[in-house]
Amino acid sequence: MTAAQVPASGAAPAPTQKRGLSRRLARDLTGWAFISPWVIGFIGLTAFPFLFSIYLSLTEYSMAAPPEFIGLENFRFMFFEDRVYWTAMRVTWTYAAIAVPLGMVQSVFIALILNQRVHGIAFFRTAFYVPGMISSVGWMLVWTYLLSKNGAVNWALALVGIEGPSYLNSTTWALPALALMGLFSVGSSMLIMLAALQGVPEHLYEAVEIDGGSDWSKFWNVTLPQISPALFYNLVMSLIGVLQSWQAAYLMTEGGPRNATLFYGLHLYRNAFQYFRMGYACALGWVAFMIILLLTGVNFLASKYWVFYEAD
Repeated sequence: MTAAQVPASGAAPAPTQKRGLSRRLARDLTGWAFISPWVIGFIGLTAFPFLFSIYLSLTEYSMAAPPEFIGLENFRFMFFEDRVYWTAMRVTWTYAAIAVPLGMVQSVFIALILNQRVHGIAFFRTAFYVPGMISSVGWMLVWTYLLSKNGAVNWALALVGIEGPSYLNSTTWALPALALMGLFSVGSSMLIMLAALQGVPEHLYEAVEIDGGSDWSKFWNVTLPQISPALFYNLVMSLIGVLQSWQAAYLMTEGGPRNATLFYGLHLYRNAFQYFRMGYACALGWVAFMIILLLTGVNFLASKYWVFYEAD
């Protein structure tokens, strides 16, 4: 190489380097262009409202006038003066105590049945999953009729000489009725459990059989540990979903009778869109977010004692 061919220090990049930079820039810009709808939507419709609600929770805001900063007054009122808040908390946690265990047990039970190798099992798997795809408003209206005084549930009970109440108008039965109705849409969690069951190695069951173990030993010592990651996922998602529930109470009972089905989410909705106390509603939302965050963290910490992975 001659002296004329050696590039001087600080000289401009060679044409091939310029072309390489242009290609990388074009590739990056193309990538950002493709994901820009999601980025814009996330920033404008999720991140900004999420962060702005922190400020609104510290204000008195009715949407008819600019927000007025009041500090922690919304939280003080919530914990010490709003008796409806504590009623909503009690109802929500009672509902969770009923609905979450029932949903977990039902999803595992149905998945075990649908995991059998029998002719036509694909039809039954589809039949159990389809209800979870139906619009929630549609099946809530159907269940409103089924649980009414003259509905199909009481008609079936009358055949065996039992007179049933108007479930959704009873302070005793309204909340359990909504919890049992929620089992109708267990298809998604059932599908997750079914996928987990199909991933359990057959040789583990064979080892239990060689040791003389029963079907219960197979289930307790093999099936449950092997599907524990799916159980953990369903538990976390079920708790989050239940603690955010409000649509069923809004459509079917309007929180009644006598606040027996006044879920936390319904209390938040009413403050936001019926009473137009948007600042207080944001405070309620942030308390709910912190409860869900704390509960999820506790579940993750506890999972190391009962959730088993292949690496374990």
